[in-house]
Amino acid sequence: MFEHRYRQLVRFSAIYDLVATAAFATPWTFQVVHQTLGLISPLPEFQPLHVFFVNLLGSIVVVWSALRIRRPEPILGLFDSFARSLFFLWQIYYLLAYDISPVVWVFAAFEFAFGASQAYGYWLLHKVRSGAPSRCRVVRRLAYA
Repeated sequence: MFEHRYRQLVRFSAIYDLVATAAFATPWTFQVVHQTLGLISPLPEFQPLHVFFVNLLGSIVVVWSALRIRRPEPILGLFDSFARSLFFLWQIYYLLAYDISPVVWVFAAFEFAFGASQAYGYWLLHKVRSGAPSRCRVVRRLAYA
């Protein structure tokens, strides 16, 4: 039962990624996103090389999201938690060191929430699957559910 719920979490995080980043995958859709976010908080004008890297990142995230929607394997949730940890780290670094657009705080919050929940969920799933005795109440409850 718990594995099914964990797979739902992996799929849901992938759907969020797809919705949040699909528009970054092409120059035309990114232009709309950039203008819209610029209404919320001032953003610098992007040069073609900047847009190129945004499009590459958006394309990779779209493919990674599609894979996790199609096959929400627990190991993919674990690797996604690693990727989210890196995204979160760099978002916090640039927010604090360079005082970039406050809009990034919203993205950072989602990265942290999905990263932490997928990492913790994978740890719980691993503990439950192992069948080893545990002093963790959550693991014991899941093991007998």
